[in-house]
Amino acid sequence: MGYTAKTDELTREYFDSILISTRYLDSDLPSLDMELWGENFKTPVMTAALSHLHNICDNAMAEFAKGAKDAGAVNFVGMTEEDELEGMLATGARTVKIVKPHEKDEKVREKIEHATTHGAFAVGMDIDHAISWEGKYDVVCGFPMKPTTTAKLSEYVKMTDRPFVVKGVLSTADAEKCVEAGAAGIVVSHHHGIMDYMVPPLMVLPEIVKAVDGQLKIFVDCGIERGADVFKALALGADAVCVGRALMDPLKNGAKGVTEQIEVINRELKVIMARTGAKSLKEIDPSVLKFRAF
Repeated sequence: MGYTAKTDELTREYFDSILISTRYLDSDLPSLDMELWGENFKTPVMTAALSHLHNICDNAMAEFAKGAKDAGAVNFVGMTEEDELEGMLATGARTVKIVKPHEKDEKVREKIEHATTHGAFAVGMDIDHAISWEGKYDVVCGFPMKPTTTAKLSEYVKMTDRPFVVKGVLSTADAEKCVEAGAAGIVVSHHHGIMDYMVPPLMVLPEIVKAVDGQLKIFVDCGIERGADVFKALALGADAVCVGRALMDPLKNGAKGVTEQIEVINRELKVIMARTGAKSLKEIDPSVLKFRAF
C-alpha cells in the first residue's frame, strides 16, 4: 500500500481542462503587485512549504529562501532544524513556517515560539500529515503525529502574534473550521497526493472561497508549474499560489535558479493577464475561464 500518483494525475488533468478566452480591447501590461497582511510583494507566486532539501545544493534551505526574497515573493517552509530556519530567516525572506501536527502540544508550542521569536512572517500547521499509509497515527522523522481538533487549532492560533495559516484544507467543512479557529489563511492542498483520488484543489476552490467569504486569505498548492496554472487559481478566487516541485530542479543552481524560475512563471502570468484584460490581480475575471469535460 502506498503512493500511486493518481491524485497528481487528476490534478494535472483538471488544470488542463480549464481553457481561457481573450479580451484584447482596452487591455494593457499588468502589475503583479500583491499586498498580504500589511506588506507588499512583487508576485502572487510563493514558494511551497518544502522540507529536507539538503541534497539539492549547498545550504539548500537558505538558498531556497533567498531565491524567494530576490523574486519579491513570500517563502513558505516545512520541517527544518532550528538553525536551518534561522538561516532562512537571516536571508530576509518573509517566511511562513509550517509546523507538523505533533502529538505533543509542547512540541507544537516550541516550534511556533521559535519561529515567532526569530522573525517569521507568519506561522501555521500542516493538518493533513497526521495519518500514515498504514492507517495509524503518522510518525515523521521520528516525531509522532496526531489529528488536530478545531479547539486545539484555536489554541495554536493564540500562541503567536503572527498570522496563522492552515495547510491541507480541501473541503468547505475544514475551511469553515479554520475561520472558527481564527486562522488568517489556508492553503488548499492535497499534499502532493497524500491519499489516492483526492479532489483537485481547483475543483473545490470556488466553494471554499464562497464558504469563507473573505474572512481569511486563500492560497493554492499542488501541481502549479506555469503561469497559466497560477492564472486559473487566481481567477477561481485564490489570493496567491504556492509552487514547490517546479522549483526543485532550478534550486540546483541555488537562489539564482529559484528566482529565475519564479520570474519565468511571472512572465507567463503577465502575458495571460494582458491578453485577458486584467491590469492588476484584482481585475482578473473568472468569466474568461471555460470548462471542458473533465
